[in-house]
Amino acid sequence: MYDENNIFAKILRKEIPCDKVYEDEFSLFFNDINPQAKIHVLGIPKFPCTTFSNFLKKADNENITSFFKSVHNVIIKLKIEESGYRLITNSGVDGGQEVPHFHIHILAGEKIGSLR
Repeated sequence: MYDENNIFAKILRKEIPCDKVYEDEFSLFFNDINPQAKIHVLGIPKFPCTTFSNFLKKADNENITSFFKSVHNVIIKLKIEESGYRLITNSGVDGGQEVPHFHIHILAGEKIGSLR
């Protein structure tokens, strides 16, 4: 069940401000308020979806394609394509998801440590 009061839903409704990096009709990308790297951008689809799997089940092909092309547009805009970046999405409790709205993290701007 989607929680309409999660922080990303409030950001999409403009109840909470964000430091916007990129926006189009399908998605919004903004700087994380608690960055884990020099560059830490969050990308969210503009419709209610809880996890990656839920996003894929609910989105049409235009939404899916647009979202992932927007990820690439942000990478280009941030000029991190050559130096490198990490894409992360957490799903569910065991995956460490903190906000129940599907989102992607783009981490860059420095050498990102290895995963355990």
